[in-house]
Amino acid sequence: MNLGLDGKTALITGGSKGIGRACAVAFAAEGCALHLVARDKARLEAAREAIRAEHSVAVHIHAADLRDGETVRRVAAACADTDILVNNAGDIPGGSIDQIDEAHWRHAWDLKVFGYINMTREMLAHMRARGRGVIVNVIGMAGEKPSWEYICGGFANAGLAAFTKGLGSKSPEFGVRVVGVHPPATRTNRITALLRTVAKDKYGDESRTEDVLRDGAFGRVIEPEQVAETVAFLASPRASHLSGVVLNLGT
Repeated sequence: MNLGLDGKTALITGGSKGIGRACAVAFAAEGCALHLVARDKARLEAAREAIRAEHSVAVHIHAADLRDGETVRRVAAACADTDILVNNAGDIPGGSIDQIDEAHWRHAWDLKVFGYINMTREMLAHMRARGRGVIVNVIGMAGEKPSWEYICGGFANAGLAAFTKGLGSKSPEFGVRVVGVHPPATRTNRITALLRTVAKDKYGDESRTEDVLRDGAFGRVIEPEQVAETVAFLASPRASHLSGVVLNLGT
């Protein structure tokens, strides 16, 4: 499907693997130049080479830890011409409130919560100055279905959903759309590890991941490419009527 994105530039955080890398491939297939941000330079380089082998688009990589506000500002300045921002970087651990101490809780939120906030603040300013742009926040169904076993992530995701809706309710006035997606359990290394943590806490057996999944949509994980296709659609002119909404990809 031609989404009308050819010639656009997309900045994707957490772009070296999982949902972020799938988003990079989806945007490259639509003819978008890319800025990929992640902490692991080797993985970024591997992603860049794989994408270049399949698609004739520019791929710029930025090895950076977005927990640091100054680093966020540096990356944003280097990507000031970006048309589309996909906030995706995050590694919030599973566990109950008694299992995650303050230091680990803050460390997790520095990336997924404040990383999203800080990058959005910077890129929104650039987009607002140009009078156009789209921001897509990849959040998570735990924001809709918070649980004891993933309390840190559920709380973060609920807040990011409110953040998305609040910004997106006003941003079209200056030509910018802000939208989000709530993926359910998705086939990535991080989610596999998280499912094991939840299974161990809930059932005392980390191998019972299938039992955890039975509570979700269709009782199975979805693929990163399914999330990426939705993100690309939301960023495209075909979704130009949407802002301030978060699309649930599960139940």
